[in-house]
Amino acid sequence: MLIGCILLLTSRVSIWAQGLDKEKDFHPINTAVASLSIAPDARGGALGDNGVATGSDIASQYWNPAKYAFNYSNAGIGLSYTPWLRKLVSDVALAYLSGFYKIGQNDNQAVGASLRYFTLGEIPVSINQGEPPSNYLNPYEMAFDISYSRKLSESYSMAVALRYIRSDMSDNQDEMIPGNSYAADVAGYLEKYVILGNTESLWTFGFNVSNIGTKISYDGGIKNQFIPTTLRIGTGLLYPLDDYNRLGVFADVSKYLVPTIPLNNATTPEEEEEYSKKETEYNDMPFMTGIFRSFYDAPGGFKEELSEINLSLGAEYSYNDQFFVRGGYYYENPNKGNRQYFSVGAGFRMSVFQLDAAYLISTIPNNPLDQTLRFSLSFDMDGIKNLFR
Repeated sequence: MLIGCILLLTSRVSIWAQGLDKEKDFHPINTAVASLSIAPDARGGALGDNGVATGSDIASQYWNPAKYAFNYSNAGIGLSYTPWLRKLVSDVALAYLSGFYKIGQNDNQAVGASLRYFTLGEIPVSINQGEPPSNYLNPYEMAFDISYSRKLSESYSMAVALRYIRSDMSDNQDEMIPGNSYAADVAGYLEKYVILGNTESLWTFGFNVSNIGTKISYDGGIKNQFIPTTLRIGTGLLYPLDDYNRLGVFADVSKYLVPTIPLNNATTPEEEEEYSKKETEYNDMPFMTGIFRSFYDAPGGFKEELSEINLSLGAEYSYNDQFFVRGGYYYENPNKGNRQYFSVGAGFRMSVFQLDAAYLISTIPNNPLDQTLRFSLSFDMDGIKNLFR
């Protein structure tokens, strides 16, 4: 019972499978610690889960830590909260704390850090079926990371982040034990001014290879699962409409760098033996081998590899850098998870703090992510210093 609940809440796979015409073509990418793929902040969530090439903000640690080196402020801290799967359960949520600090004589370097905590709520456990609960479990997933970013030129920066991941799905019956993993991110960010007509606009480009790390196990190493290693590439354009109004448009593509689990189509003992070998090979596969194999191992060949690429589009209107209205769209192929939704949001910034909110609108029926809300509150340390002065 417990394991079934955990798989329901943490997997991206089965929830969106309903309604597909050809179940045999449904080959989603399976990973452990799926909460690492949840966009934690309201700004990125409002832009259709987009953020690798947007301007630097407090939550850049998740999207692209290389952006911190371009932040105008010297320091900041923020907190985001997302009630998750509210159409299914009432006590599952993601909390995200992040911040950065500029270092170096020329303010061309920055360190960042974040802590995410994903709680799966309280799960009752009964020893015998039909009896009242004898215990309550509180499974969770968490990650802590630190990053270092540096400008390599006036327009380009790079960053590296190191992360510790812990997933505790234990059931107090020795069926599952907490799993641990270690991972790294490698990211880059480019800002360049370009002339469109008679207007100077800001063009941005970014990439982030996140969660490059060790596999995780819940049974002491018998079965090993990949964490959601992800490649994100994006670009954006910030266009000033006049002295007070600006419009930004952004596009991201992303792909899980995780190999496809072998399909069991065996009908004979020989085929069953062959499948068993492939399953063992997948379980023992090093994570770096899995990253490279993820580019060519789809059962449907190159066409299916292309279907593993997810698309995110976002737009942000700002007035005087104080009021923000945002919208976006996220698309994932129906055979790879079928997450498809619009998102909208708004933000308000003062010299000291910024408040953002986002709302998700699903475009497919019976999507448990529909009506997801995100809230973010961030503080500018420079603004706080000036306030006290």
